[in-house]
Amino acid sequence: MTSKVLSLRMDSDLFDRLHTHAAKRGMSVQDYVVRALVRDDFDERLQTSVEETERFFASAASSVSSASSASSASSRRTAT
Repeated sequence: MTSKVLSLRMDSDLFDRLHTHAAKRGMSVQDYVVRALVRDDFDERLQTSVEETERFFASAASSVSSASSASSASSRRTAT
């Protein structure tokens, strides 16, 4: 995997907070920020996957429900 350079400009208070958080974990600020970005990217991809799965099962459930209703209606017609 190739790497790219990203330069960020931030105020010193934010940098100090990031530095403090990174130091607590024994990390550099760069490693801490990259880790946070990777985690955020994973969270977004997971959320998208969950939403797609919910849509799939909702669609499948409505198809099964429709087929079941049609089958019930057909059974009632043939029984009368």
